[in-house]
Amino acid sequence: MKRILFLVIIMSTALQGYAQKELKDKYKPIPSKNSEIKETLPPTDTPPNPETPPLKDGTVLKINPDDLYKNNILYKPEANVEGIFYRRNEYLGSYVTNTATSTVRYRDAAFVDGDKIRVYLNDKVIKTEVSLDSEFQGFKIDLVKGINKIDFEALNEGSASPNTAEFQVFDDNGAVIKASQWNVGTGYKATIILYKE
Repeated sequence: MKRILFLVIIMSTALQGYAQKELKDKYKPIPSKNSEIKETLPPTDTPPNPETPPLKDGTVLKINPDDLYKNNILYKPEANVEGIFYRRNEYLGSYVTNTATSTVRYRDAAFVDGDKIRVYLNDKVIKTEVSLDSEFQGFKIDLVKGINKIDFEALNEGSASPNTAEFQVFDDNGAVIKASQWNVGTGYKATIILYKE
C-alpha cells in the first residue's frame, strides 16, 4: 500500500511540474486597469482642498494616497517592518455621489476579538470609541458639497492583530457606494472619500 501511495505522489508531482513548464512560456500577466493612471496633483501636506476637486472618472475620484498620507501630521507614518503589512494607513478609495446623505456601517470582519475604532469626518471626531462586534452598527452623515473624508482609526488590534472590520457605505437611496474591509494596526487609519457634486 505504501508503494502505491508513493507512486501516486511521484506521478502527480511529475505531472504538475510538466504542466508548469508548459505554461511558463505562454503565461503573460494581464496589467491592472489602474496601472495606467498617473496622478497629476502636486504633493501636499494637507488633505485635498474641496474647492479644487481631484480628477473624476465616472464614479471614482483619482486621488493619490501618498499625497493624502505622506508628511501629513494627521496620519501616523508607515512602519518599515518587513512582513507586517498592516502597520500603515489604508486608502479605501474615493467615490463621486450626488446624494444628500450617506450611511456608513461597520462590524468586526473576523471573529469578535475586542477591536476598537475612532471615527472622523473631515478630520473631526464623530465617534470617540466604538467596539466592533458581529452585528453592523454605524451612522448617517449629511454630505457637504465637495470632499467628505471619513477616517477609521484603529485604537487597538484586539486579541488577534490587526484591527479588522467589514464596512459598507450607502447613498440616501440605500444603494451601496462601497463595501469592503480594512486591516490596520493600532494608531493607523483607513480612509474613504465621498465627493458630493
